[in-house]
Amino acid sequence: MPLGGGNKCGCCQKTVYFAEEVQCEGKYFHKSCFLCMACKKNLDSTTVACHSDEIYCKSCYGKKYGPKGYGFGGGAGTLSMDTGAHLGITPEETAAHRPTNNPNASKLATKFGSSDVCPRCAKAVYSAEKVLGGGNSWHKGCFRCAKCGKGLESTTLADKDGEIYCKGCYAKSFGPKGFGFGQGAGALAHAQ
Repeated sequence: MPLGGGNKCGCCQKTVYFAEEVQCEGKYFHKSCFLCMACKKNLDSTTVACHSDEIYCKSCYGKKYGPKGYGFGGGAGTLSMDTGAHLGITPEETAAHRPTNNPNASKLATKFGSSDVCPRCAKAVYSAEKVLGGGNSWHKGCFRCAKCGKGLESTTLADKDGEIYCKGCYAKSFGPKGFGFGQGAGALAHAQ
């Protein structure tokens, strides 16, 4: 313990007295200084993630130092439009995806007999990118509602005539019509 009554804060370098002390990774902080370096949220022992001399909340740590790319999103099935610029991350510029226009099957597909064809784009579906739904094999990118384009899962789709829809679009397009339907909360309207 240095002279002057206490340890130095890992953030502001001022003396930290016992009553206001928070310890993390062998360093001492004031309770008011124990904040995420990116978003400034208060931290505690369950939400802190350390990297060298820096402290972050788990969310910001994951964005800055976690895995990147397809499948590593914000969680709960949502897409995040956060580029991470406030964390000092410069997003990589990637070229837009352009599917091949080659009508000939590859030698590998011919040799191993890739018989599954995506009903949406009419191209071969390989097992690494195959999603099953509506009795067909689909590419992951083609496994979307035919009406609104929303990404689907096997539990959130409805199919009709070889096409797949989200449950909302299916109900609007093919559900019951007429007086008393679509009024909300599943209730029929009563006319006097």
